[in-house]
Amino acid sequence: MAYNRRNILQRMVDIQNITLEHTNKGVTQEHVFKTIIHPQYRICRKTFYSYLGSPAKMELKRLNNVEQQQMQLF
Repeated sequence: MAYNRRNILQRMVDIQNITLEHTNKGVTQEHVFKTIIHPQYRICRKTFYSYLGSPAKMELKRLNNVEQQQMQLF
């Protein structure tokens, strides 16, 4: 898969949703990282916490709006 901003943002949203789902059940973020995120996504702890602190949903929505506006021009 080629790099583009949409893929990174979607990965961030997926990781945020997984973490939120499990922390609501009372599991720590560290446990979620070690047992779920790291084996599946192969990212380091620093990247994991960076993804959690990013407003990825808002940026993804903004990116979609910009692309829709560009498509309407043609």
